[in-house]
Amino acid sequence: MTNKELLLLHSAWMTETDSPVVISSRVRLARNLEDFPFPHILAPEGAGQIEQIVSHALTDIEGNIGLRYISLKELNSVEHQVLIEKHLISPSLGGATGACGVALAPDHRYAVMVNEEDHVRIQVLMPGNQLMETHRLATGLDDALEAKLDFAYRESHGYLTACPTNVGTGLRASVMVHLPGLVIMNQVQQVLGALTRLGLAVRGLYGEGSQAFGHMFQVSNQITLGKSEEDILTHLDAVTGQIVEHELQARELLQVQRPMLLEDKVWRARGTLQNARLLSSEDAMHLLSHDRLGSDIGLLPKLKDCFASLIVDTRPGCLQYILDRELDPSQRDEERARLVRARTAL
Repeated sequence: MTNKELLLLHSAWMTETDSPVVISSRVRLARNLEDFPFPHILAPEGAGQIEQIVSHALTDIEGNIGLRYISLKELNSVEHQVLIEKHLISPSLGGATGACGVALAPDHRYAVMVNEEDHVRIQVLMPGNQLMETHRLATGLDDALEAKLDFAYRESHGYLTACPTNVGTGLRASVMVHLPGLVIMNQVQQVLGALTRLGLAVRGLYGEGSQAFGHMFQVSNQITLGKSEEDILTHLDAVTGQIVEHELQARELLQVQRPMLLEDKVWRARGTLQNARLLSSEDAMHLLSHDRLGSDIGLLPKLKDCFASLIVDTRPGCLQYILDRELDPSQRDEERARLVRARTAL
């Protein structure tokens, strides 16, 4: 399988589930090798050693995960963007140079970043609300790697990481939630603003510094030191349940208090998606969000394609990769509209 074939494969997290609010669950484990400086102060020679040691271990672990290591030096800028848009690497790794890369499973459920902020970032990304199962898979891969690699660990502090907030378990758990009801009812800041007091961070679709395009938000734990993995996951799972409840209540209020506004938004979105000749990336995400809301509450017939898949495939990098050619912004808007018309036709 070529790199292109691997990157074009369907990502497991972009599968429709019965959850109308939680799009995906993700667990990341930060690990570093003993006796090596952290990546931000690592010399090029040391980074090359890390990449060689870790990539060999990743492709030689027991089990049938089927990880394939890809050095980012082998990929072009569009392929870097595809990995970011599919949430398989972080934006910071996508812009990195030198000895770094990612190991991917065929279904992209597993993605292990090498020489990002830490030497190793183990990621498992699943569709819907599956935090506990996602953690189980990540822990299994972590155990398999720890049998081959000497991770930096201290009894007093836990796993040592480049960022102090990750010290301890090294665990970052997050859920991606779709909250159009709260946004339309102007309640989203009230609900999500309270989460920082609960030790949680709220970010946009592509993490820190990104905007919440498509009414999608990432909610994750902020601190790992002094907390067990079970505590972190249980807390996030409980808060996620409250967010879901608030969103479903907002949707019910919309249907009762502002039914014509709601119907206009969702039918206007479906009509535009099926007929537009030009669509910017931001417009596509906004319209697809309203369309998903309409189908979730039974106002619109469901589309054949998964919401998450449509969101990702209309992003600039993925769109060009699917079409196998580079496009300027105006060409992307035209081709995006053509792709959306084809995939929203009933």
